[in-house]
Amino acid sequence: MSFKDTFFYKKYTLSQKGFLWSVYTPMVMGIVNCTPDSFFDGGNYSQEDALKIHIDRLIAEGAQALDVGGYSSRPGAADVSISVEWSRIAPAIEYISNQYPDILLSVDTFRSDIAAQALAVGAHMINDISAGTYDSKMYSVVANYQAIYALMHMRGTPQTMSGLTNYSDVVNEVFEFFIQTLAKTKAAGIKDVLIDPGFGFAKTVEQNYQLLKQLDILNLLEVPLMVGVSRKSMIYKPLQTSPQEALNGTSVLHTIALTKQASILRVHDVKAAQETILLMKQLYN
Repeated sequence: MSFKDTFFYKKYTLSQKGFLWSVYTPMVMGIVNCTPDSFFDGGNYSQEDALKIHIDRLIAEGAQALDVGGYSSRPGAADVSISVEWSRIAPAIEYISNQYPDILLSVDTFRSDIAAQALAVGAHMINDISAGTYDSKMYSVVANYQAIYALMHMRGTPQTMSGLTNYSDVVNEVFEFFIQTLAKTKAAGIKDVLIDPGFGFAKTVEQNYQLLKQLDILNLLEVPLMVGVSRKSMIYKPLQTSPQEALNGTSVLHTIALTKQASILRVHDVKAAQETILLMKQLYN
């Protein structure tokens, strides 16, 4: 049996204005946090030299995509203005566009103004934690630029989501959310769409594991599945450790996600994620 015949092989491609990326083999997306208050590495890359070194390291370790964010979405994070968000991410977008033009460049934002500016200067994808629910102009901006669009499931906002975990059935509700949202993006003219179940966003630890256990149900939607569990509390809370000690647990959950046909792993630790994929390939080669 070859890798392409296994249960986590999907014939998906992503495109944006002449660029084409294959996710026949799962892709690793490195996280570029440009915020001072992210839960794991907030503030580490506020200086431009440190930011460039971090980006270079992610690429050297094998990242095929980078996700740049300037608005922390951790529970209880402070709100920031559009101008502050843009000032945080603009240097990273410029550096990646100039130095690594073939890398899939994603921008993590729920604001259409930020999305439009980013896409105009070289970004290929918008990673929207609100799936368009926060900004009514987002769909039209994404469609206008023929951008790749990642839809994430969550409730409320980063400031309120911790109190919005009263699901009757978290798996079914996430599935229904994507059915409805994918219909809206299709109607808006958005062609290349990813879905992200939103681990840790308005979900308890127990609900996160219910969702992970049944993650493969989302493959019925026939769009690429992006998974973001890297160093999150669903790992370090059960282990009674910290984000800094959660790499081993992250690799375990990445392995499970790959068996559920995840197409993209959004990670802090690119080398470890690539090793996970390589060993899965070795197992089924």
